[in-house]
Amino acid sequence: MKFQVLFFLMLLTCMYLSLAQGSYGNCCLGYVQKMKASAKRKIESYRMQDTDGDCNIRAVVFTMKKRSSHKKQRTVCANPQESWVQELIRTVDMKDH
Repeated sequence: MKFQVLFFLMLLTCMYLSLAQGSYGNCCLGYVQKMKASAKRKIESYRMQDTDGDCNIRAVVFTMKKRSSHKKQRTVCANPQESWVQELIRTVDMKDH
């Protein structure tokens, strides 16, 4: 009986760690310092990353247009306090309207 309880607790611990690691994988860990004009034109959308427990830094996560159907969509993390980032957000917002 003790072995079954111990096994169950170990299983729950492994599941918890794998879920925590998976959510951390969606977080920005740093910022780009600048972007080329050609890369800026490829931005499709953005989202804000807050420090909500899973992620350690506030960031703007820009999503780039896919280059081909079989490639993964690229994201770029930027500091929301930078003036060039705020300007880029305004540009993306104007495209949507």
